[in-house]
Amino acid sequence: MYQALYRKYRPQVFDDVVGQDSVVKVLKNSIAQHKFCHAYMFFGSRGIGKTSLSKIFAKAVNCLSPVDGNPCGKCKNCLIASEKECVDILEIDAASNNGVDEIRELRNKINLVPAELKYKVYIIDEVHMLSIGAFNALLKTLEEPPEHAIFILATTDPQKVPETIISRCQCFSFQRISIDMLIKRLEYVCEKENIKIEKEVLKEIALSSDGGMRDSLGMLDKLSSYTSDLITMDIYTELNGLITKDDLEYFSNCVLSGDFKDVLSTIDRFNDCGKNLIQIISQFMYYLRDILVDYYVSNKEYKYDIHLVEKLITIINEKMFDIKKSSNPKIYIEVLLLNFMSDLVNVDKRVEVLNTENVVETSIVRPNNTELNVESKNKVVSNVQSTITHSENKVTEVDVDDFQQKSVENDNSNNLSSDIADDSQSIINLKQIVDVRVNNAFALANKQILTTEMEHLKVLNDYTFDQQIGYLVCEILNSKFRVASEDIIVISYEYDSIVKQNLEHLEQIEEVYFNLTKSSKKFAIISDEEWNKLKNEYIDHLRRGEHYQVLLEPEKEFKKNESDDIISNDAASLFGDIVEYD
Repeated sequence: MYQALYRKYRPQVFDDVVGQDSVVKVLKNSIAQHKFCHAYMFFGSRGIGKTSLSKIFAKAVNCLSPVDGNPCGKCKNCLIASEKECVDILEIDAASNNGVDEIRELRNKINLVPAELKYKVYIIDEVHMLSIGAFNALLKTLEEPPEHAIFILATTDPQKVPETIISRCQCFSFQRISIDMLIKRLEYVCEKENIKIEKEVLKEIALSSDGGMRDSLGMLDKLSSYTSDLITMDIYTELNGLITKDDLEYFSNCVLSGDFKDVLSTIDRFNDCGKNLIQIISQFMYYLRDILVDYYVSNKEYKYDIHLVEKLITIINEKMFDIKKSSNPKIYIEVLLLNFMSDLVNVDKRVEVLNTENVVETSIVRPNNTELNVESKNKVVSNVQSTITHSENKVTEVDVDDFQQKSVENDNSNNLSSDIADDSQSIINLKQIVDVRVNNAFALANKQILTTEMEHLKVLNDYTFDQQIGYLVCEILNSKFRVASEDIIVISYEYDSIVKQNLEHLEQIEEVYFNLTKSSKKFAIISDEEWNKLKNEYIDHLRRGEHYQVLLEPEKEFKKNESDDIISNDAASLFGDIVEYD
């Protein structure tokens, strides 16, 4: 009768176990030194060697002449322990024998001496499935078993095992087997079984098994049963409901280019062919991950914005649990990808400037070649795009009404307060100045500068109670720091009314910020809505290989204030024609 590969190649000695070196070393030394415990607990994911090591250990403790901790496999006890009918090595499945009656029966029989071997070993698999009553029945026996009894408890979910049980066992955590170790073991099995298989297929098997040797060998067994010829990637994808690399490349191009029609038709095609969409979306995520690795590790360029790839991976990874639990994964995946692509389309729309008389249009340098050279593109992406993403977090909010008025006895604060004018003069070209500052902040944005400026905000918290400048400090703390360069900080507020109010005190805000932080930055104040538009416009230009040019900031133009003193005014302007002149 044919024997499955995972059973045929199950380890028979400690040295055959793959990927559990630390556990194997402890168990081998305990056998060699005759210092083994009465109760062990092995926990870890499925198919990584818990049961195999339990059986090897049961055989080793009964071996008459162990070799460096390994069972010799030749003595009388080893031969008896290898038989299925061995009554002294009992393997119990706790999933089907989880009642208190089964454990009580085990407890009553445990005092019987071994029939043939030196020790009676009880291997309880999936021990977390036992009921509370069964755990209680096992507790006392586990704490003080007879000298001839050894317990080995194995579980994939140790959190469900009571602490009173765990504390009475010597616990070992089994690790997932690495990809390289799995591939090496699979190559060994293929050589022994004369299985012809592509190296790439072995890698895919190892990746899909999630560190489990049993799953890897089971997959290899299925592939070898499909054909006696060379096992290729096409065969692997066909048997597992996956898609080829060409399909992955085409699908990624459709998604990242925002092609709604082709994305939906491609998903329909996969579904009509009977593909597992959950496995496909997982495969798609790993494909995108490989693109990221090639980009950052191997400096391999990619035709789409790498930050879009990062965002797409994050979205899929966050929603993978929901996809698996969805009643209709196809619709969920479609909506998820369509939402992502709709954001791309919205980013591609240009922002229209509201009033061309008062607004300076953003100056764009359009190179002859629409693609930037690699060095320039990497610099723009790393310095500015990450700055935009990083600075979305709002700084600490301070509600002025929540503070009680109190004076701050600080010489620096007093000097500051007296230096600030009550009202700034009205600047008639303020909108033009703000637009130029925003443009220049985008052109020279630096993530490190933004981080430094946000650190300065901690200093401002000490002045929120100041009667003279406290309201200006709170306005700065209530803002969102968006982009920063060597000379400019762009901040935003939720409501236009707050923006208008703070623009009237722009010079005062800049003076307070300089005196408290010693950072001589100019401020550009905009609304959150305007920020989102400008950010999307910038991303659009960046995608097209265009970058912003630094503009010269115009001089401030102040509105002349008329005096209210009638003595200094022209009499004719006050009284008109009724005034007679000598």
